[in-house]
Amino acid sequence: MGQKDKELERVLKALANRRRLAILRFIAKEKQVNVGGMAEELRLSFKSTSKHLAVLVAAGVLEKEQHSSQMFFSLSPTMHRLAGKTISHL
Repeated sequence: MGQKDKELERVLKALANRRRLAILRFIAKEKQVNVGGMAEELRLSFKSTSKHLAVLVAAGVLEKEQHSSQMFFSLSPTMHRLAGKTISHL
């Protein structure tokens, strides 16, 4: 299995979850959101939301940026093409 295959597998696994898809849909709409706002909107615990976000960041689908004491997330501009196509169909 080549590096590109491993990358693709990681993206597909990250996207293969309804809660993570909901997170992506929300971020695509809002452009940049913090964990607390996302957890509240999606009715998930802060801890659960953070875990889902970590998977999406590890897959390269999201980027995170610290603003003061809060972490904000946005879609990665270098996101894998498959992930981009999938999100556009949500």
